[in-house]
Amino acid sequence: MAIITRGVDIVLRLVITIAFAILVACVIWQVFSRYVLESPSTVTDEMARFLFIWVALLGGAYTLGQRRHLAIDLLPMITRGGLRLLINAGIVAAIAVFAALVMIYGGLDLVTRTLETGQVSPALRIPMGLVYVAIPFSGFCIFYYCLTFLADLFRDGRGPNDQEGAPTAGGPLD
Repeated sequence: MAIITRGVDIVLRLVITIAFAILVACVIWQVFSRYVLESPSTVTDEMARFLFIWVALLGGAYTLGQRRHLAIDLLPMITRGGLRLLINAGIVAAIAVFAALVMIYGGLDLVTRTLETGQVSPALRIPMGLVYVAIPFSGFCIFYYCLTFLADLFRDGRGPNDQEGAPTAGGPLD
């Protein structure tokens, strides 16, 4: 399972990095074309919006997988033993249910319906369903990470907010 997790981490890190680099280039070109050329580019404006959606959703999934997500961990911090294990399992289960029902099931339904209607983006003329694929894809990643969290929880007692080793001074893509 650790090998698969490492592979998921690498794929997410690569996609996020490439999408973010293209996003930055689009925004720079948008600013340049608007203020220097006085002719804003509609293509880069739309592409930046779509890339931002992908970076945000995949970044959230990656951050969850690295156990660096925003969390209110008051209950797990003040409890011990079996109750702490139960609370952590409940937290992971709630995240997994949300990822499965809302992101995967609902996201796939959204993608399917959007592709069936043939909706395309105004400037890029790409199917909007491809933009929305970010929702179920990140949902699958979140659900997978939840499975690994449950395995860690029942094997080692390591909760979803428990970091390994000392905290590092760096960003989420280290």
